[in-house]
Amino acid sequence: MAKGVRIIITLECTECRTNPDKRSPGVSRYTTTKNRRNTTGRIELKKFCTHCNKHTDHKEIK
Repeated sequence: MAKGVRIIITLECTECRTNPDKRSPGVSRYTTTKNRRNTTGRIELKKFCTHCNKHTDHKEIK
């Protein structure tokens, strides 16, 4: 069976990790896929964080 080029990654909110004074405890996480040939670096997208209650940067984590 051939190995696929697309991999599943997890995006985590950057503000939830660093800000102790937030609305609720926890970290916002999204899962998505990326093409490992076209995007070799780590992805950073703007997504809605339910804990911060606003759109924030979400970075790819391992």
